[in-house]
Amino acid sequence: MNNQRRYFLKALASSTLVTATLMGCQSAPLLNVFEAPISADDWQMAEQIKANIVVPTFPAKQFNIKDFGAKENGQYDCTQAIKGAIEACHAQGGGQVYIPNGTYLTGAIHLLSNVNLHLADKGILSFSTDPNHYLPEVFTRWEGLEMMGYSPLIYAYEQENIAITGKGTLQGNGDNQTWWPWKGPHKEGHWDLIKDSQGKVLHQREARDQLMVDAEAGVPVSERIYSTGAYLRPPFIQPYKCKNILIQGVTIKNSPFWLVNPVLCQSVTVDKVNFSSHGPNSDGCDPESCDHVHIKNCVFDTGDDCIAIKSGRNADGRRVGVPSQNIVIENCHMKEGHGGVVIGSEISGGVNNVFVQNCTMDSPHLERAIRIKTNSVRGGLIEHIRIRNVDVGTVKNAVVINFYYEEGDAGQFDPTVRDIQIENLHCKNVLSKAFYLNGFERAPINDIHFKNCHFDQVGSQSIVAHVNNMSLDNVTLNKQPLTMAQLQQS
Repeated sequence: MNNQRRYFLKALASSTLVTATLMGCQSAPLLNVFEAPISADDWQMAEQIKANIVVPTFPAKQFNIKDFGAKENGQYDCTQAIKGAIEACHAQGGGQVYIPNGTYLTGAIHLLSNVNLHLADKGILSFSTDPNHYLPEVFTRWEGLEMMGYSPLIYAYEQENIAITGKGTLQGNGDNQTWWPWKGPHKEGHWDLIKDSQGKVLHQREARDQLMVDAEAGVPVSERIYSTGAYLRPPFIQPYKCKNILIQGVTIKNSPFWLVNPVLCQSVTVDKVNFSSHGPNSDGCDPESCDHVHIKNCVFDTGDDCIAIKSGRNADGRRVGVPSQNIVIENCHMKEGHGGVVIGSEISGGVNNVFVQNCTMDSPHLERAIRIKTNSVRGGLIEHIRIRNVDVGTVKNAVVINFYYEEGDAGQFDPTVRDIQIENLHCKNVLSKAFYLNGFERAPINDIHFKNCHFDQVGSQSIVAHVNNMSLDNVTLNKQPLTMAQLQQS
């Protein structure tokens, strides 16, 4: 924190429930409320993070998949042709594996070091919906838990200098009849349910629950085999323990599960990518336990969180113990999703140094603009979050920090959430709450500051419970100034 800040501490009572009404706020007092200016120096760190990211470059050699036997009719299985082109490119020191115009059917693609998978403008990689085309199992994470499962549609393990570029399309072919039904019954379910010959609905729940049991019990990852019959959908793109990754220009459509999920990676750039998928758990970009990530100039139109920063789940996340850190998100547009920029919920390894700026969000179906979700089972240290210059059209809830997500207060690992600064956030139509900040009494949210933030057409009361050191500087609610004095109990 900036040593030049002026702290105006107020010793107030321990109750921290705040209720913000359409005309202003009434509350029980907050603890240690103060006014604190946001330091511009933090954004120099964001520039340094971007400067330190290694964006891969490649030799000027091209390996056209047609030269390795690929056919563009969308029916011929090009998996082996693409594999041959990747292996030849890698063996000859790297270059571009070229996907020409046309539609090419494929199974799992495994990238190797120094390979740029480049799609022509009208090039389409259309991925098989046969689960057998994603075997044998690979070392992967699924909802923050390590296991041996179906290969992601595009996968890389312990590779360096890899890219997926061009203006073509990656078509996952998930829909209401394929991949998505594995989610099973759900309140948002628009997909079909699949049943066995006895009428039993086949879905992921049993395997998901058992994987959590295995992880908590410390079962070796090599023995956590969850593929055939488990119904755990693979992510679309997952580089795992890789360095210097570029995903640029492509459109990613209809993923079985999360769209882009780098895990334990360093130097990741995601630029000008169009994320388009409305299946269950269709998160857009989920960096997980990654260091130095730059997400920029992207468009998100997704069925779940647009961007969700993660670091592993529960005991498994704590065992690996690697945070996501040094992340810059800028110039992105979020059309639809559960959350615009989200931290969690698989957050047991922690998150720090996250910078979000110059983004837009707008949809009547966008549930939350800024969100942190965790609980006392997940835990995690979440700190040094900086957000500025975000314009939101319609959103249900503007800023949400919730310690009672999913399992709620059922564990022994209290989250630590602190040092958050949000500046120049303007929400034009808040259908429900401007603020939903819900910490624990024994472990409150700490040190959160809002400057030049405006919440208009707010539809219902805000809730701020168990928050220490919160400040408001030029914040309005429905065009009326909102001050810390208004938050004091009358």
